[in-house]
Amino acid sequence: MAIDRKRKQKRDDDKDSTRGDLIDKVVKIRRCAAVVKGGRRFSFAALVVVGDGKGKVGWGYGKANEVPPAVEKAFKDGSRSMVDIAMDGGTIPHLSKGHYGAAKVTLVPAGPGTGVIAGAAVRAVCEACGIKDILTKSFGTNNPINLVKATIAALQDCRSQHEVERLRGVSLS
Repeated sequence: MAIDRKRKQKRDDDKDSTRGDLIDKVVKIRRCAAVVKGGRRFSFAALVVVGDGKGKVGWGYGKANEVPPAVEKAFKDGSRSMVDIAMDGGTIPHLSKGHYGAAKVTLVPAGPGTGVIAGAAVRAVCEACGIKDILTKSFGTNNPINLVKATIAALQDCRSQHEVERLRGVSLS
């Protein structure tokens, strides 16, 4: 029993790592089998969320014949596609909804101490971005790729108060 807990803890620690100043979280690893004359040939695809913990986040998808090269390719892809996110302390400035395909995600700002209340795919995006307190709900599909894309779309729709004031040309204070 104790050995299983240690193994699980080690696996959980391996899921997210820090490379330089970037945080990467492995969301999903898929195995594909091609049937050939000698049997089955397996290949792997990895979905990785990359962030700096200070308001930048991106996602990457990599495929290779082994898991580590697939994760490395996904990390490189994700670090190239990072976007800036408007944050208000440890949460988001306002309620935001995002969708991609059949996946719909609602993000609600939360008070300090709430934590990240989210499923695995949405949690990975929020934690990589540096969000500490948020409430989320996903609707539609539970496909991790579409959930990650929908979450990033919702985060990109967030505007800070300063940005809204600048765009409207008025003071909201």
